[in-house]
Amino acid sequence: MTASTPLRILVIGAHPDDCEIKAGGITALYRAAGHNVKFVSVTNGEAGHQSRQPAELAALRLAETQAVAKLMGIEYEVLNNRDGRLQPTVEARFELIALIRRYRPDLILTHRPNDYHPDHRATSTLVCDAAYMVIVPHIVPEVPALRVNPVIAYLSDHFQRPAPFAPTIVIDVEPVLDSILDQMTCHSCQFFEWLPYTLCQENGFPTDPAARRDYLRQFYAGFNGPLADRYRDLVIQTYGEERGRKIRYIEAFEPCEYGSPLTAANQKSLFPMLP
Repeated sequence: MTASTPLRILVIGAHPDDCEIKAGGITALYRAAGHNVKFVSVTNGEAGHQSRQPAELAALRLAETQAVAKLMGIEYEVLNNRDGRLQPTVEARFELIALIRRYRPDLILTHRPNDYHPDHRATSTLVCDAAYMVIVPHIVPEVPALRVNPVIAYLSDHFQRPAPFAPTIVIDVEPVLDSILDQMTCHSCQFFEWLPYTLCQENGFPTDPAARRDYLRQFYAGFNGPLADRYRDLVIQTYGEERGRKIRYIEAFEPCEYGSPLTAANQKSLFPMLP
């Protein structure tokens, strides 16, 4: 990788929409600078709805991912593992090893292993278990092994045990907030049907597009807004006192020990939007 070579960023979430809500902002920044991004949903998303049947929902959610792919100019792959039933099996690990080798990422972003959702935990385990093995030629020998282990970083969360999220990278995503909301809007069955149901807000939920956009903006402010204050010292350290105190929305990333190390030397090349 050189300064003139586009980066290859791989975001691996458990479900369709996980990548967008945790890394949609940095994706918009990467794409604006001409870098390549691929989203992966490790499950087909068939379980996340109160009334749509699994086969119908899986097809709909696949279509929604492709709407995001078209909107952002990225690749988006949905694997055929069943939603809510993901296990960190050898077969699933080998599938991810092959996928990572074929894409040849410089950076992988994924869930942490401690998380409320079993699919998130399993996805994290699968990525971590694939990390070193991507350079081992006799594992998944039909796909040529990588020579260098990619850098891996965790997406943000608020869980405290056994260890709280500890980012070293914070990115101001407020300038691309509308792009994040556009990506989320593509997942209408999740944010306008399933989410209100899970929050017991489905009665009287707005049908007008402008009102739904306002709802999505308010949801994102509540979901993401606390992150900037939680890591305000690091935001100020990164962006300086004046700008750092004003930033409202960030995406944050914690290095994973199992990939190549994220160092002071490669941090700026992997996250070129940093000041």
